[in-house]
Amino acid sequence: MKSRSRRAPPLSAIDKLRASRMVHRDPPLWYPALKPPKQSQDAMPNTQFKIQSETPDDLPALNELCALAFGPGRFARTAYRVREGRAPDTALSFVAWSDGRAAGSIRFTAVKIGGEEGALLLGPLAVDPEFAGQGCGRALIEHGLKAARAGGYRLVLLVGDASYFKRSGFQPVSPARIKFPGPVDPARILAVELEEGALGEFGGVMAAG
Repeated sequence: MKSRSRRAPPLSAIDKLRASRMVHRDPPLWYPALKPPKQSQDAMPNTQFKIQSETPDDLPALNELCALAFGPGRFARTAYRVREGRAPDTALSFVAWSDGRAAGSIRFTAVKIGGEEGALLLGPLAVDPEFAGQGCGRALIEHGLKAARAGGYRLVLLVGDASYFKRSGFQPVSPARIKFPGPVDPARILAVELEEGALGEFGGVMAAG
């Protein structure tokens, strides 16, 4: 009797991208932290990651990456609903690559706070669990903040873990100063100034810019 050959399971979007993207378009750029806190050398960003601009070809893999990192509950979050009103800034959307693999991604969306322009909402920041703890997220944050500053933005906000993001200069913000259009844990509202004193120039409800 002839043995039946088994067909290999179909590749996921991330696996296809990993298999095909061995050469990238732009050289990697690396930047120091805007406001680097005192820390050991081991806490610095890992230079194994190459940060490059996101392209349309990356979208299937990045959507799968976000689903893996956050699950379906991400759609109900207030920060996600703010971003729904406006597409992320294509000049501020980046992918971290490691040996041809999409290790993580970051996006920024322009927002208005009390009608004032010049601020960004960071997110989503997604890292493949296989690269957790290796400095991928930190490298993406530092790269994105540098690009945002060069683009003329004055303030970056996010909803996240203060103990993680403080390494990149983010500090808690009073919910009385900046209000999200939905429920948010006040302890997770964070901001970093790209211009000194920028936070004092903003106040009110956040909306897509």
